[in-house]
Amino acid sequence: MLHVLYLFGVAAFAASGVLAAYRANMDPFGGLVLAFAASISGGTLRDLILNRHPLYWTHDWVLLTLIICVGVATMVYLRFWTLPRKSLLVVDAVGLAVVTVIGARAAIDAGATPLAVIILAVLTGVAGEVIRDVLCGEFPPLLLREDVYAIAALAGAALLLALHHLGIGGTAATAASAGLVFALRMGAVYFGLHLPRPHRSARHGGADD
Repeated sequence: MLHVLYLFGVAAFAASGVLAAYRANMDPFGGLVLAFAASISGGTLRDLILNRHPLYWTHDWVLLTLIICVGVATMVYLRFWTLPRKSLLVVDAVGLAVVTVIGARAAIDAGATPLAVIILAVLTGVAGEVIRDVLCGEFPPLLLREDVYAIAALAGAALLLALHHLGIGGTAATAASAGLVFALRMGAVYFGLHLPRPHRSARHGGADD
């Protein structure tokens, strides 16, 4: 079940990578590069920190094939049709929700401390997005703006951890935690919610433009 869910999240991130490449006017090769970068970067970072070898994607031909197929299919779709304006944000939110929860579960299974579980879950969820945005020349990346992104991942990881300590696991805990991440992220997108931005005082250069 977890592997199927993870494949779903990876597919969403692969599509988001191609959509980001499309917006940045990259060629098909650039689209595939971003598909892989967005899909496997978070899990790779998680496994390196947890000292898990070999890296999960190096012996999972299904996952690699899925990334390629989703990437190519997304490119073909974009060749003939136009996606809705917020499509990148939606598929990115799906990927964030699923991959964050999988990262939290992996950290729990590895015996990490509660704080480490949350940190690793957030890193797993956001690393691909950061690398994708940097490769697209978007700076600061979405994570470092005031958007509700990492906070959504943190909330989902905290919920999964709490449910685990209450003895609630399996599909119910995973679905609830992933659902919370997705709901918070999409709620922020559609209602225009942002984290507060620090303002400079008048004595230190005046108000922001």
